[in-house]
Amino acid sequence: MRTLLITGPGGSGRTTVAAATALAAAREGTRTLVLGADRTDTLGAALGTPTGATPTPVTEHLTAWRPDATAGFRDDLTGFQHRAANLLDLLGASRLDAEEVTPLPGAEELTLLRALRDAALAETHDLLVVDLPATPEALALLSLPEELRRYLRRLLPPERQAARALRPVLGRLAGVPMPADWLYDTAGRWDTELAAVEAVLADRNTAVRLVAEPGPGGSDALRTATLGLALRALPVESAVANRVLPEDAAGPWLAGPLAQQRKALQEWRETYGPVHEVGHLGRDPRGTDDLAALAVPGADPAPAPVEWPLTDRIADDGVLVWRVPLPGAVREELDLVRRGDELVVTAGPFRRIVPLPSALRRCTVDGAALREGELCVRFAPDPALWPRER
Repeated sequence: MRTLLITGPGGSGRTTVAAATALAAAREGTRTLVLGADRTDTLGAALGTPTGATPTPVTEHLTAWRPDATAGFRDDLTGFQHRAANLLDLLGASRLDAEEVTPLPGAEELTLLRALRDAALAETHDLLVVDLPATPEALALLSLPEELRRYLRRLLPPERQAARALRPVLGRLAGVPMPADWLYDTAGRWDTELAAVEAVLADRNTAVRLVAEPGPGGSDALRTATLGLALRALPVESAVANRVLPEDAAGPWLAGPLAQQRKALQEWRETYGPVHEVGHLGRDPRGTDDLAALAVPGADPAPAPVEWPLTDRIADDGVLVWRVPLPGAVREELDLVRRGDELVVTAGPFRRIVPLPSALRRCTVDGAALREGELCVRFAPDPALWPRER
């Protein structure tokens, strides 16, 4: 199954483009599911069909789904209270009734990730179009599974579960309660769910379609988004220039916007390749007829996956070189920190903590350089850890 993640700066029309993309694919005969998580039904407004917690048929081959974050959060909290009943009673904590629960910030994002996993596992559609939040929130959302799994492994290392039989004894010796089995079981379940989401995001059939209005602000937004996605190894399928003004638009006051539009479109073509231009209808698109008039294409062929290749130059230079593509990165805004078996990479406003490949764990960092949008990190073998040649 193809997965197409659609995002862009706030107000760029990304929900409309997501709906139009899904409709175009469905009209080509592709079984398509469009997924949104906005608390207000902007997806349904664009499609002309209300959407909700139950997948809703829109047209032939097209289904829309907007999962209920409140219900999901309520079920999670109720389950947690049941599993932690003994601890809550010990603390004298009062339990919350389901009727008084409202979702906390971030519940919509977690609900969207779960829906993404469920839709991918169901395999009832050929294309999944996901209407992500605005770019900054979308990039944080896409990093969430990897970061949460890392936190869980640090807080509750899986190897400690082997000592379950010893926990009561250790608790008496230490004088403090030890983590109960339910806590490890919950962490294990979360890890499994997050790993499933990570697998969808890392799949070679998953890509991102970026939406922006052609102008200075849109160009800056695309540049930032491309850098953040590259750091997450997520490929960009295409860029969509939304609300493009017609070249024959009348009025002297349009001369400035048209000039900015031409400049932005030329820059985008040189940087991102083919750009899908979506004309301005002169109104907010509503319903399938308006979406079809936008002429947004369905999913393009899947782009090549983003790879971080490791080059062996030991024979020539005595180092291994790890190449990290970071298009648009600025040398002054880059930072690298080796911490144990992990490499902390900071590029502009984005940061990622990456486990080192096994070969590089036996090396020390020998230097780094940024050349033509590619970060090259050199690693020298540590004589104390590197296998000796016979």
